[in-house]
Amino acid sequence: MKRQRNRGRVTLASIGVMCAVVALPGQARAADAPAAYSFDPAATPVRGAETNADAVELKPGAVYRSSIEKDQKLYYRVELDDATDAYVSAVVVPKTAGQVAYGDGITISIRDLDDNRCDSQDADFGPAEFPRPIAAYAHRTLKKGVTTCAASGTYNVLIERESKATSAPSGWDLELRFENEPTVKDAGSQPTEAPENWPSASPVPPSGTQKRSGGTGFADATGLESGEWVDDIAPGQTRFYRVPVDWGQQIFATAALSNSSRSTEFLGNALAVSLDNPAHGHVDGATLSYSGAPNSVSLQPLPPVAYENRHASAARVSAMRFAGWYYLSVTLSPKVAEHYGDDPIGLTLKVKVVNDGKPSPYRGEAGIFGVGDDDRDMARSGQSASDADRSDTMKMVAAGGIGTGTVLVLGLGLWTLLARRREAGATAAAGGHRTGGQPPAW
Repeated sequence: MKRQRNRGRVTLASIGVMCAVVALPGQARAADAPAAYSFDPAATPVRGAETNADAVELKPGAVYRSSIEKDQKLYYRVELDDATDAYVSAVVVPKTAGQVAYGDGITISIRDLDDNRCDSQDADFGPAEFPRPIAAYAHRTLKKGVTTCAASGTYNVLIERESKATSAPSGWDLELRFENEPTVKDAGSQPTEAPENWPSASPVPPSGTQKRSGGTGFADATGLESGEWVDDIAPGQTRFYRVPVDWGQQIFATAALSNSSRSTEFLGNALAVSLDNPAHGHVDGATLSYSGAPNSVSLQPLPPVAYENRHASAARVSAMRFAGWYYLSVTLSPKVAEHYGDDPIGLTLKVKVVNDGKPSPYRGEAGIFGVGDDDRDMARSGQSASDADRSDTMKMVAAGGIGTGTVLVLGLGLWTLLARRREAGATAAAGGHRTGGQPPAW
């Protein structure tokens, strides 16, 4: 039985290697047709409930996949303590061929069992009325002197979908996450006032362009550092990138479309750009018009990452409340194909992260709410989270293979030695004579 289990482990390792080889980084992005959204491979399927009594529990640090129908309201639940800030996010993924209208979207909220709303955020398609992944989060943030939503216990997560009558009635997929924020070292010493001013002049990124292909979801978003990055994007396609932004650092981003000789038709809101924070809460967005000539759009200047940003009334400032990976997504309207064809158009991203990083305010490990040397290395090399996981798996398989190989070699050597000793003992017992007169095979 032990041998069979060992064989099974070797076989599984071999299968893992083959799977890793089949799913080489970047292969899924090389297809000519716009790729669908890449859900996190670790996502667990769950079904939202129309009554909170039937809601399924979401676990901290986990990812889930669900769906919501037109005008539906769905409940999930979480268990919260009385000392931790918590975040639940939803990435909305409509069908690529479906129609969406201005104002279509979701509202996500966290509520206590008396239906007091702790926090909520909307995610909608805005003036860029074409289907694409959009994200929002709701949080339970503990505040001194505020007792609402401060107790430990069960809380409801409510997701409400709104769609106009002209919108496609098809269901929207959801990617859900629940994250707990680490506790701060000294909550009483943290600033309670949000900043009012910060540098707004966009710095010039390093000279020279580099090619880097975006991912198709948050899970496989391509790492970027400060620089000018060249890609291409097809009508209806969304490209995902991620940038590590540490405490005290400020991010600037610009997206530009190259020219096309196919047409000069003017299209308003042809390109949609979005920035989301490490908890997948929406930070800021912008749209770009296109008429066949080069054009660009920049995100508004955002404050440096700081713990006290959470006290700001403006959502785009409040969302810059922790360090970690910030996600840039860029979508080209499918209507572009009607006048400019289906071929991809050149896309340039100018990214600049300024200032030196500051110490983390947290006690212990920061998890996704921090930036380490590994994160900077991944941004430098262009790795996504899935690439990094695959690399770690390959290292484990390789280490396991080396270990298994070493054990096999040692085992074979021991078996050979014992066999020779048995053979020598048998020869000695027979008076030193061997059949055929051949010497012992040492």
